[in-house]
Amino acid sequence: MPAGDPFTKSERFALDDAIRKAEQQSRLEFSVFVGNAEGDPRAFATSLHNSLVVPTRSILIMVDPTRRVLEVVTGGFVRRTLSDAEVELAVLAMQSEFVEGELVGGLLRGISLLAEHARAPETLHAGPEQG
Repeated sequence: MPAGDPFTKSERFALDDAIRKAEQQSRLEFSVFVGNAEGDPRAFATSLHNSLVVPTRSILIMVDPTRRVLEVVTGGFVRRTLSDAEVELAVLAMQSEFVEGELVGGLLRGISLLAEHARAPETLHAGPEQG
């Protein structure tokens, strides 16, 4: 592992794969930051989120393992299909994995849950009436 990288090559691959699948499923952008949050963790996570290419269509998961902090920041467009309650469920799922020492497992579970809940509902379009 490179210095400061908390993930092995296979863990990084699994996370990248999960993010790619989540983005395809939800048509949103996912970002994960694992490291030391500077200052107030929520403000730090919000700052990271605001620096993304398309923050309104983005979900940021920020984990500071040293301070035992987890923040999820969602953009305005994301909140049209992803409720605070659904984010909270994903946070609880991640926290339960983190308590067991499963950083990667928790992130994978959280990414999957967020993507599943953020997916826009399918709409059925009625064709022209047959007569």
